[in-house]
Amino acid sequence: MVDHQRTGSRRDGGRTGGNRPSGSGVGPGHGPRPRTDSGTGLESTSDSRYSIASLLSSLVPEPLARRAISVSVTSDRDVYAQDEDVSFTVTFRNRLPVSVAVPTPRRRRWGWSVNGELEASDERRYLQSAPSTFRFSAGERKEIRVTWNGRFERTAGRHEYVVPDPGEYEIRAFVATDNGRYQPTDSTVIRIR
Repeated sequence: MVDHQRTGSRRDGGRTGGNRPSGSGVGPGHGPRPRTDSGTGLESTSDSRYSIASLLSSLVPEPLARRAISVSVTSDRDVYAQDEDVSFTVTFRNRLPVSVAVPTPRRRRWGWSVNGELEASDERRYLQSAPSTFRFSAGERKEIRVTWNGRFERTAGRHEYVVPDPGEYEIRAFVATDNGRYQPTDSTVIRIR
């Protein structure tokens, strides 16, 4: 059993002061407002940064976009008892001052594993083979809180959850890029006693 909770997404890289005053025209139901350019009669927007950001994002080559994303994984503690929930935080951050889009070969944009087992399970994952994209605004930080129930799921034969033996276990988080390509990743080691 796994619990994923997205705790936040910030475009300012974690800095404060990114809030806009109320009435600024930015927020739900507010977007770029069309206006007519009197010289050409063509419609333009009052806030052209969205189109500029989209244009700049499309100019960032895929290899650079993959390398622009940093991943960090941190656990709440270093030592856990057997059969105890293990909570950890995965943070993805775009280090570039422009938006980037990281293509993924399947619907999975990111993942985590314990000692190489995806989501601490030997169950086969059937994901649609349709490609997807993991998008980040300029300087954006995405933080996800995960709780692993401290057991490995076993599906061969009888379906069961197995309490791991005492020892060290590696928790790894990653962006789900194509095999053979650079994969942003990070890991931490916990001890189960």
